[in-house]
Amino acid sequence: MSYVLITPAHNEEATIEKTIQSVIKQTVLPLRWIIVSDGSTDRTDDIVQKYSKTYEWIRLIRLPERKERNFAAKVEAFNAGYNLLREIEYDIIGNLDADITFEKDYFEFLLEKFEQDSLLGVTGTPFVEDGSHYDYNFTNIEHVSGACQLFWRECFESIGGYFPLKEGGIDWIAVTTARMNGWHTRTFTEKVCYHHRKVGTGNASSIGAWIKRGRKDYLLGGHPVWQLFRIFYQMKNKPYVLSGLFLFLGYALAVIRRKERPVSQELMSFYRKEQMNRLHNILFRPRKD
Repeated sequence: MSYVLITPAHNEEATIEKTIQSVIKQTVLPLRWIIVSDGSTDRTDDIVQKYSKTYEWIRLIRLPERKERNFAAKVEAFNAGYNLLREIEYDIIGNLDADITFEKDYFEFLLEKFEQDSLLGVTGTPFVEDGSHYDYNFTNIEHVSGACQLFWRECFESIGGYFPLKEGGIDWIAVTTARMNGWHTRTFTEKVCYHHRKVGTGNASSIGAWIKRGRKDYLLGGHPVWQLFRIFYQMKNKPYVLSGLFLFLGYALAVIRRKERPVSQELMSFYRKEQMNRLHNILFRPRKD
């Protein structure tokens, strides 16, 4: 089973070499790895070019510098790499962040999961940040983090790729749409990848990141009842209590301003039904003796 990778990268000189070293040590190497420098102004391009001279399957392309940084720009960068892969025969396509590391059999492990399940459309593993990862007693095991997402090629093409949403949630829309269309999606917890930059803080403080998450929860159609439980649950995270309050603030401001949701009514209904089913399972889960 063959795979290709695409990595959008903007000013990643501090981390991208570690990511490259993790990939070139893999027991199963990609057919092609397109690293898209999205207007980088640091040494990102130089680092990638150093390795591309040795490993012919690593390719660098560069996009012009841009004034605005958002998640839609990340999709544009990904698509620039995707366009270079259209003539290549492969089974699996991966979206890999430029600040991730993992063990040498990481991709071999994930490829085996596709071989075991013909309906598996998207897969990945938890990402470890500051020594911990999500508690999958509460986090949806069927969601796959955008840090590293592998798609069965037919699945990726059937959902139309990534949706260019400025506010974020591009990974969530892709995975949830795949599931709505009948594909299996799964995070496998037997392995992890390591994230070397705090999620959601690329262009914001930690407080600003919580407000953005709340706004994004609204834009993606999150159920108000689910959001209430999510707010209280997040209060246990640093900054304690304030994290939940700022999450609420982001969601509430979006409601008050009647922000237009970019997701379809069909996807929002599917998502809310999943949330309510998960909430029921959490609240009424049988107690262990």
